[in-house]
Amino acid sequence: MSISEAAAAAASPEGGKRLTHRRVLKIAVPIVLSNATVPILGAVDTGVVGQLGTAAPIGAVGIGAIVLTALYWVFGFLRMGTTGLTANAAGAGDRAEVAALLTRALMLGLAAGFLILALQGGLFRLAFLISPASAEVEDLARQYMGIRVWSAPAAVAAYGITGWLIAQERTGAVLVLQLVMNAVNISLDVIFVLVLDWGVPGVAAATFIAEWVGFGLGLWLCRAAFRVPSWRDWERVFDRAGLIRMALVNRDILLRSLALQVIFLSFMFTGARFGDIQLAANQVLLQFLEITAFALDGFAFAAEALVGQAMGRRDVTGLRRAVLLSSIWAAVICLGLAGLFALTGGGLIDLMTTSENVRAAARSYLPWMVAVPVLGIPAWMLDGVFIGATRAEDMRNMMLLSLAIYVACALVLVPMLGNHGLWAAFLISFVARGVTLGARYPALERSAGA
Repeated sequence: MSISEAAAAAASPEGGKRLTHRRVLKIAVPIVLSNATVPILGAVDTGVVGQLGTAAPIGAVGIGAIVLTALYWVFGFLRMGTTGLTANAAGAGDRAEVAALLTRALMLGLAAGFLILALQGGLFRLAFLISPASAEVEDLARQYMGIRVWSAPAAVAAYGITGWLIAQERTGAVLVLQLVMNAVNISLDVIFVLVLDWGVPGVAAATFIAEWVGFGLGLWLCRAAFRVPSWRDWERVFDRAGLIRMALVNRDILLRSLALQVIFLSFMFTGARFGDIQLAANQVLLQFLEITAFALDGFAFAAEALVGQAMGRRDVTGLRRAVLLSSIWAAVICLGLAGLFALTGGGLIDLMTTSENVRAAARSYLPWMVAVPVLGIPAWMLDGVFIGATRAEDMRNMMLLSLAIYVACALVLVPMLGNHGLWAAFLISFVARGVTLGARYPALERSAGA
């Protein structure tokens, strides 16, 4: 082993350890468990305000959370971009760049959060213009958002921390971070609302405190980076080439994510044209999609970290093995989910709604959800591969092409088949993403060996 190879191995998360199924699972499983805790917090927030005895607090917390989550989501590119860039640097053994990337991610996240704070008045007004609510709900939602928004810098900067940890295979730390934040949030929910009777502001205050606690814990989990002087080497941190690369990667991921969001929003809006029952059935079935995404995230994140490190080492063999092993496990999970949905989907639908009309409608579209895990594997996994390789331009272009294919299919199939045609177009968009990204994969491999 050469001196440079030895340095790269020492700096890598596993010290040059061979890529195995166990290593893939070590990355993926904590992410799957972390994702599983996400719905719990929403259920507790709803349950706590539900004890107040009226509907308005429940609606206010729901709307307020959706608005703020959507605002923060705009900066979700920070998680993906940081993962790919940091994994590349870790694979190359460049510890100084790994530390500098954390500083850049934190600065960008904090700046974005303070921008949301500065613009909060106009953003909230716009949100209620788009989605109006009753005077009581809007008043309570404004109280909720007016408190919780002050943790925006912490919430957005946490995207960078999470991406940085994933890049180094430290998903156990990500799980700890999520568990601690949820525990703090849930405990304070109970104290502020049920004991102190603070109502909706109490729910907001609980989340505000939890998000800042999570940010502080995240910094502590990243403390190794602060032992490397490069984290405050401002010449390196503000290196023109590094900043331009980070900006381009994040820009392309943002555009890709916006195109994906257009598909989901148009799916929902088009579904609403078929009436309340069809709309409700679609919403129920989208929970199956969310379950699939939560399960696959772990293996897509594993691909991001392992592919990114292989790209940093210019290791084509390692790249192929990372793609193969993470995809094998993703396929196992997806085939299992498809079988689970086929066998128990009707029962799951019954758990989510008591309306017999919605149940019947959802069952008629259930076969599409059985197909989703199988047809979606390439799209989900190749997203992870291309994020890790920082091939964000390819992701952007292929997503725009997939969006065009989705629109064309919807224009043809929806008039012919109604809601079934909408579901068909939706699934075709997943297939299109997988096929188009797959067509770009050989170029990715060539760039790894260049």
